[in-house]
Amino acid sequence: MGIYLRIFLITALTGVGGLALGGSLAAAVHSPSDRAVSLLLRFTSGVMLSVVCFDLVADAAEEGGILPVLCWILIGFLLTYLLNCWIDKRSHHSHGGAQPHGHEHGHGHQSHDHGRDNGEMCACGHHTLHTAGLVLAAAVALHNMPVGMAIGATFAGSAQGAFQWHAGALAALIIGLHNIPEGMSIAAPLLTGGSTPAGAVGVAALSGLPTILGALLGYSLGTMNPLLLSVSLSFAAGAMLYVVFGELLPEAEHLWQHKLSGLATMLGLLLGMALIFSHGH
Repeated sequence: MGIYLRIFLITALTGVGGLALGGSLAAAVHSPSDRAVSLLLRFTSGVMLSVVCFDLVADAAEEGGILPVLCWILIGFLLTYLLNCWIDKRSHHSHGGAQPHGHEHGHGHQSHDHGRDNGEMCACGHHTLHTAGLVLAAAVALHNMPVGMAIGATFAGSAQGAFQWHAGALAALIIGLHNIPEGMSIAAPLLTGGSTPAGAVGVAALSGLPTILGALLGYSLGTMNPLLLSVSLSFAAGAMLYVVFGELLPEAEHLWQHKLSGLATMLGLLLGMALIFSHGH
């Protein structure tokens, strides 16, 4: 199987499939437990942090100096932050923080709040819930391009050593887990706004297509030369750190607060370390 075809299939399964699964869960459950979603977000954050610290940054530092790596991590973080701020502004869903995808539309109690408005207008007052779901899907699609590049860069780093694909596959799996609540957040307002379950799941799935394009681009850049590989890995690490600290953990804290909730993050971190080092990183 060709390299690009393998990347295409893996990112299609995790990127598009994760969003479709989230949309399907929203259609089946309508009101998923805030605690369950919060724990999933925290667990995903832990695994993602392990990939950043023990895979992406470690490989980037081997290919380039530590100072350029730190600079590109910061650039990746800031550019992803600015992109999501722009998405917030364009979609009228900025809530004074860095929650780029307007998660307020999605999980559990928020969708019930919309339901009390008879499913007609979004809480922001600018448009209907159906339109809000479409805008949110477009925002997620735009955001998935750099996320896909992070996956592709990880595949490129893995390809440098004996064609080991475990790091890239692990990164893709993590993004797939991350996409489940995002798929739910897209489908929930669409369903409340009158969309059919199939239509809501379809829109959620389509928003994952840029992940595939980004992964192919990230792999192409990462395999050109060691310098570009280091830049790609460092930028990907910064983008993923923003996803963790700017999206997943704040949203998890907003949904459910408990002193032991950090245990899910630690378990995710330990699982990620086990998967990485068991393959002889």
